[in-house]
Amino acid sequence: MSTMQQPIISYGAPVSLDIAQRVAAAAEAQARANGWPMVIAVMDSAANLVVLHKMDHAQTGSVEIAQAKARSTVRFKRPTRVFEEALAAGGLNLRLLATEGACPLEGGLPLMHEGCLVGAIGVSGMQSTQDAQVAAAGAAAL
Repeated sequence: MSTMQQPIISYGAPVSLDIAQRVAAAAEAQARANGWPMVIAVMDSAANLVVLHKMDHAQTGSVEIAQAKARSTVRFKRPTRVFEEALAAGGLNLRLLATEGACPLEGGLPLMHEGCLVGAIGVSGMQSTQDAQVAAAGAAAL
């Protein structure tokens, strides 16, 4: 788990609609600042979709990918970058391909409050590093 400082231990109360909208708005602002058409998904701590925001001209395939990134983050309590790095390393890490629901694309980040996972943001539409940049802006708004 090289991209995380401490493992996530507990799930917290689900993120509220107001907070999810604030997270999505911050992510959208970052995407707009860079001219990137993105899809932003915010899920609660039970992997239920709270906000789905598709910017104009975002590719339609990103709707499912953004949700998969957020869902994977909640279910496995880690950023999706962890899975991407594991696959890139190859070898025994390729077993990850058999892990249902693990999205190996950077751009899914946990939403944390008082040390607990309260939800996740998933972003898709550009390169995965750009998706992650937009997701980080959203997560920082929490």
